[in-house]
This record gives sequence, structure tokens and C-alpha cells, in this order.
Amino acid sequence: MSIKKKAVLATGKRKTAVARVIITEGKGRIRINNVPIHLHEPLLAREMIIEPVTLAGDYSNKVDVNIKVSGGGILSQAEAARMGLAQGLVKYSKSKRLKNTLGDYDRNMLSGDARRKEPKKFGGPGARRRKQKSYR
Repeated sequence: MSIKKKAVLATGKRKTAVARVIITEGKGRIRINNVPIHLHEPLLAREMIIEPVTLAGDYSNKVDVNIKVSGGGILSQAEAARMGLAQGLVKYSKSKRLKNTLGDYDRNMLSGDARRKEPKKFGGPGARRRKQKSYR
């Protein structure tokens, strides 16, 4: 008979980037699209993704994290992964202290940013810009 491992699923979204995070019992390994975190580039995105893990402290050494990210740009993907990782760690640990710590550090770690692109309207090339008029 197989032994069941505790697993938690979480998602993070930023603009058009979507990150699906699976947290299981383990040794503290983090993989993004099946690539170890220390190989992920650029450095800024890597540091952004690791923030919830450093704030979590001892919880992070007991779990393995697998993140699958698609859509958006590099930093949008990093923010989506960061949000999913933070939400997953809170779900996994069921700790109010961790939730408060992450919320106090950066509110966008646990709750998303609702801003989206404004739709284009008629009479111009974009959402707000209009064609210029000249009366000369």
C-alpha cells in the first residue's frame, strides 16, 4: 500500500500570467517549470519568487515546491509565482502568524492586483488617445 503525502494546490495571477503551485512534503526544493530555482533568470525575478520562502523560515525546509507558470512577461510570471507560493505556504502550514507576516511585508503576496488593461474605444488608436484636430 502506498503512503499518502500531504499536498496543497494554489494559484497566483498577475496581469495575464498564471502560476500553478503544488506544495508537498520534502526537503526544501523549489522548481519552476521543472527547472531548479537557482538556475532561474533574471536574478531580480528569482529573488522576488524566493521572498515568501525566506519569510516563512522553518516551513520552507520541510516542503518541496513545484511551480508551473505560463503567460505574461518575466516579471509578471515572477509575481504570479510569488503570490501562488505565498498562498500555498499559508494553506500548507495553516498558520495565522505566517499569514500576518506575509501580509505585513507585502499585501500583494496574498491578494492579487486587480488592475487590467483598459479596453480600446472608437475614435482613436488606444483607450484614451484620440486623433488630433487642426482648424488652420
